[in-house]
Amino acid sequence: MHELSIATALVEQAEAVSRRHGDAAVATVRVRVGELAGVVADALRFSFDVARAGTAAATALLVVEDVPALARCAPCGVTFAVGSPPLLWCPHCDAATSGVVSGRELEITAVELHEGTG
Repeated sequence: MHELSIATALVEQAEAVSRRHGDAAVATVRVRVGELAGVVADALRFSFDVARAGTAAATALLVVEDVPALARCAPCGVTFAVGSPPLLWCPHCDAATSGVVSGRELEITAVELHEGTG
């Protein structure tokens, strides 16, 4: 379950933010997870609950934004959902494409701290 190593990295990053702000308690960690990132959101949430114990993020909430996998067809310019597993064939003009424009993300978008702590 690689989600545990990802969750541990999220907690470490949140703790770094906490240290930069006088050891304030972490309230929320927001992440974007792409459909093609190979991460199971429920497993990530469970792993986050395990990884945060005893840290500045001990009571933090993990908010996961799911990012759909989209591709853009170069010949006709249409953007379309590719699904999982990805099918990179344009439903509009029937051309093959390799232009994935979203769905591979795995990134922290925000670490929010509790006010009045630290």
